[in-house]
Amino acid sequence: MKLWLLRHGEAEPRARTDAERNLTATGRLEVQNSAAHLHGQPIEVILVSPYRRAQQTAEIVRRALGFTGTVETVPWLTPESDPNDAMLYLDRRDEQRLLLVTHQPFVGALGGWLVHGHRDTPLPMATASLAELDGEHLAAGLMQLAGLRHPR
Repeated sequence: MKLWLLRHGEAEPRARTDAERNLTATGRLEVQNSAAHLHGQPIEVILVSPYRRAQQTAEIVRRALGFTGTVETVPWLTPESDPNDAMLYLDRRDEQRLLLVTHQPFVGALGGWLVHGHRDTPLPMATASLAELDGEHLAAGLMQLAGLRHPR
């Protein structure tokens, strides 16, 4: 099992709603930089938050990789989502190599929970940070942090 966690790129500070915030020019460059680290990876599916900045991030990654697989919008990848709830959905998936495009604080909490087995040590995920996790099973404390890259 391989799981990549990508936080969206830098977003504008304000919009009518949090869900409507767009990526900035800097954010788009950050995502392109992070996407370069995904070249050649055997991603089967991209799961993405419904928030605009995450959708834009996923589209940049899709284009950069020439990814022709499924890009699926899921409601359980928003900033305040609960890792336990996300695991209920992830457990039902057949894919073994997934990219999740999401937000803080959720992405840090999920990554920390999968690696450490608790939420006390979230992964430090800046905008467009990319974490790579490996493991036999997608479960709390059973994944290894294979890499954590932050945009330059």
